[in-house]
Amino acid sequence: MKRVFAFFVIIALTFGLKAKADEGMWLLPLIEKLNIGKMTELGLKLSADDIYSLNKACLKDAVVIFGGGCTGEIVSSQGLLLTNHHCGYGQIQAHSTVDHDYLKDGYWAMTREQELPNPGLSVTFLLRIEDVTDQVLAAVKPGMSETERTTAVNDARAVIEKKAAEGNSYRTTVASFYGGNNFYLLVYERYTDVRFVGAPPSSIGKFGFDTDNWEWPRQTGDFSVFRVYSGPDGKPAQYSKDNIPLKPKYWLPVSIKNLQKGDYTMVLGYPGRTQRYATSYEVDELLKITHPNRIKIRGIRQEILMKDMQADQKVNIQYASKYSGSSNYWKYSIGQKAGLERLNIKGKKEDLENQFRAWVNEEPERKAKYGNALDLIKNAVEGRAQYTNAQQYINECLLQGCELSQMGLMSGLLQKALASADNQQITEAIARMKNISANFYKDYNPPTDMKATKAMLKLFRSDIPVTYQPDFYSKIVDKKFRGDIDKYVDNLFAKSIFADQGRMNAFLEKPVLKTLENDPLIVATSSIRRVSEEVSKGLSQYDNNLNQGRRLWIAALKEMVPSKTLYPDANSTMRLSYGTVQDYQPRDGVIYKYYTTLRGVVEKYKPGDYEFDVPQRLIDLYNKKEYGIYGSPEGYMPVCFLTTNDITGGNSGSPVINANGELIGLAFDGNWEAMSGDIAYEPELQRTIVVDIRYVLWIMDIYAGAGHLVKEMDLRQ
Repeated sequence: MKRVFAFFVIIALTFGLKAKADEGMWLLPLIEKLNIGKMTELGLKLSADDIYSLNKACLKDAVVIFGGGCTGEIVSSQGLLLTNHHCGYGQIQAHSTVDHDYLKDGYWAMTREQELPNPGLSVTFLLRIEDVTDQVLAAVKPGMSETERTTAVNDARAVIEKKAAEGNSYRTTVASFYGGNNFYLLVYERYTDVRFVGAPPSSIGKFGFDTDNWEWPRQTGDFSVFRVYSGPDGKPAQYSKDNIPLKPKYWLPVSIKNLQKGDYTMVLGYPGRTQRYATSYEVDELLKITHPNRIKIRGIRQEILMKDMQADQKVNIQYASKYSGSSNYWKYSIGQKAGLERLNIKGKKEDLENQFRAWVNEEPERKAKYGNALDLIKNAVEGRAQYTNAQQYINECLLQGCELSQMGLMSGLLQKALASADNQQITEAIARMKNISANFYKDYNPPTDMKATKAMLKLFRSDIPVTYQPDFYSKIVDKKFRGDIDKYVDNLFAKSIFADQGRMNAFLEKPVLKTLENDPLIVATSSIRRVSEEVSKGLSQYDNNLNQGRRLWIAALKEMVPSKTLYPDANSTMRLSYGTVQDYQPRDGVIYKYYTTLRGVVEKYKPGDYEFDVPQRLIDLYNKKEYGIYGSPEGYMPVCFLTTNDITGGNSGSPVINANGELIGLAFDGNWEAMSGDIAYEPELQRTIVVDIRYVLWIMDIYAGAGHLVKEMDLRQ
């Protein structure tokens, strides 16, 4: 009995399986069974059916996947959509020029005609979720190898997806949960005409930039506005002037009531990935390989980019989105590595694993079923270490760090078409390459990339064993340039058709296979591709054992404490988390209150500073206390607040909803002290940072004069 109790304590501390209201990213169809009681105790006034239903419009119908990695919400009967500024950053940047710099100045469409189309941007609505575990696993037979099991499972998934898509234009996928122990069918509808409506200047939308990223207190107006359009028939359609604003099934009412500590909060969104059930071996890999590599490589490249961005407005526009995407998870790695070490997460995982081994060895049947789970994971993680390290350096240094490599890799179809001598294939490949080129060179500065490429090639050579180095180092850099990487890069940029848009365009008018094959960039990227494929092959030899070990490990955890419901790790499917508005104590003697105000913006204000400058109009409105109906009854202008909701990357832009189902803010960040949260939830420290909807509306209406957008919404006072 003591052993069982000790085990329960360890697993509770390690995975947060205590009855905490704020932990867990829950599947919507299971809310009625698992969560509604606790949610109601915390103050929820809605039923489970109001949140997720197949028979009536509900909250989930207002929440979308925005683009490929964020969440958004519909807030009007005319398809108006809110998401984070950093989620819409790529679109804001794409529409910006030196003459019309929407990153710097912001943008607001005052008429529907001024709403700007965004090729390639989509929003995706979830229609339904269905448990298909029994159907998928019916194909799995005793005695199957892991490869055979994977094939059987994937074949079954494909059959279910195909059947669900018959007779409609929906997108279907069968997603894996609990390490491959459970499977759910998700049916989606995607709209591809999404127009940019407005955003504040980056000095508001990204106030604090890298310094304040992942930090509290925070005063960032992290929001942007889009509108979803449909065809005249109300169905998804490609962009057309004849399209009409979407008539959504449901849109969120918006509350401008004052918030209090302890108020109920709920987040619906698409969290990307957590690893709450990761073992100590996987944590060790993060600490020794993944995070140190990312911190080092990106830090070097970002310093080069930032120097050029600050020196030239055009370069700043070209690289703003790229830099932001890189720096976000660079700082995340710094914070998570420090958090994992500070909170001794590896040690806590080891304690759990020791208890697990004792539990397994108590019964022969358990040992036969789960006894090798940890060894499978351990041997796979340790065995693949050299490949994991090399692959990350290939991706970060050679493929992402050297921008021009992307053009070389994307020319593969053209090279294949020219080799085939098929005129139709050649014509199609040229057209595709012209489209790729136009998009690439718009946001490309060769001198910046040349500097970064030199730094990345030097770093790769110094840090990675010769075994995993592309052969262009030995065959070209060493033989032709005596090991001088600077001279090699200078020559590549001087001679490659890809390094100059004019040369590229001229080549595409009369493409020649031999010219392409001999281009120094193609020679380099072909060399990189070969070594990358070899490294990937080395990594893949550990996949089966790792997947089997993880599946058995999570199944064992569910069996060991059957009275505790384990929520599945995030996997970019819609989830719900619930909690309350709360402050927190990051360290002894320090308490952070649960909200920030416009006063904090003014206190951080540094004229001319790229991170903490703000428009004079914002300062003037603050000085006059011109807050309209959006200010707090207590006399301040709220900006951000904290909740105990459980979120992660992908939840950016998620609606934060009160007990009545009303929108009160947009989730956009987590706090520094709980950066280990994707691996191990820390209930006393973990907080969600939210931009208050009142600040969003105040910026739109009072600051920007776009009150017509607010009038579309259903405001609750």
